[in-house]
Formats: sequence, C-alpha cells, structure tokens
Amino acid sequence: MTVSEQLKDVLAQLPAEAFDKDCPTRPVMAQVTGRWGALIIAALAPGPMRFSGLHRHVGGISQKVLSQYLKSMVRYGLVERLVEPTVPPQVSYRLTALGQSLAQQLCALLSWFSANTQELEAAQRRYDAADSPGPVTSG
Repeated sequence: MTVSEQLKDVLAQLPAEAFDKDCPTRPVMAQVTGRWGALIIAALAPGPMRFSGLHRHVGGISQKVLSQYLKSMVRYGLVERLVEPTVPPQVSYRLTALGQSLAQQLCALLSWFSANTQELEAAQRRYDAADSPGPVTSG
C-alpha cells in the first residue's frame, strides 16, 4: 500500500464532524496540538511526575503556562492530579486511561518529527535561500 493509499484510508476513517466548526472536540484538539500539549502528554507517558519535574522536563515552558495546560488537561479527563497527604502536600500528575490512549498517538507523531528533523531543516534552508534577496549591487 502506498503512502497516498494509506492517507486515503486514514481520511476515510475521520468523522465528518471533525471538520465542523462546532465540533465539541475542537477546544481539546487545540489544547493538545498547541505549542505545549503534545510535549506535556508525552512527558507524562512513562508515569506520574511532580510539577517541578515536569517543568524541568518540558524545556522552555513557564510555570504559569504549564499550570494552565495541566488544569485544562485535568478538565478534559486526560490527566489526573494526585495530592499526597504530606506536609507540605505533594502534587503529581499522571495520564488517565484516556490520556494514555492519546499519548500513543502523540508519541508516534513526535517520533515522526524526530525521524524527519534533517529533512525538515534542509527544506527550511532551501526555502530561506530561495526567498532571500541576492547581493545588493550599486549601479
């Protein structure tokens, strides 16, 4: 089966409402596929993590943004917030069963990016070289 045949098969399985502007999964999809969502879910795939560990693991994310993402992922049922009754309380996060099923798909996507990094960077260099103006000459 060629890649385009595989793509046709995948597209045929997409529900029609996925493209509807009123689809109830749009906000979840936007959160998960946004700048940090996939990385947070992938970071939690191996098991529970405390907030500070998650913050260190997902490079470049602010504590405020991480907190906002985690709160919405808990709301969507993808992540569970665990509070241990210690002094002070220790909070960790783990994927729910729903989050784990999503993590399988997202980790495959992240693996694709990793496997194609060189090709993506080469395409960017070619585009940038073709788009940049030539040397300025005086007449």
